[in-house]
Amino acid sequence: MDDAQDFEVSGELAAAPEEPQEPAPAIQSRFLFVDVAALRAKQLRRGARVRFEAEPGTPALYKAERVAMEEVRRGLVYYQVLPPKSGQNGEAA
Repeated sequence: MDDAQDFEVSGELAAAPEEPQEPAPAIQSRFLFVDVAALRAKQLRRGARVRFEAEPGTPALYKAERVAMEEVRRGLVYYQVLPPKSGQNGEAA
């Protein structure tokens, strides 16, 4: 992944803002899914709280990557696709 990111994942702050009750839009691209889950896993490794509780009878997820993928699959991770950056000639970079 290069230094310039084309999307951002909402993070958790000390005073967490209220998130909408409706789930985030479903991700159709598996590449976007992987990128969003990877950024969320990074947040989890740095101490962010898990956004769901394990259902009874299912094994608990311990790895940050698995937890992040489950959060994205459930629509609990809000993301925003940023518009492409323009180059010097006005073309997309």
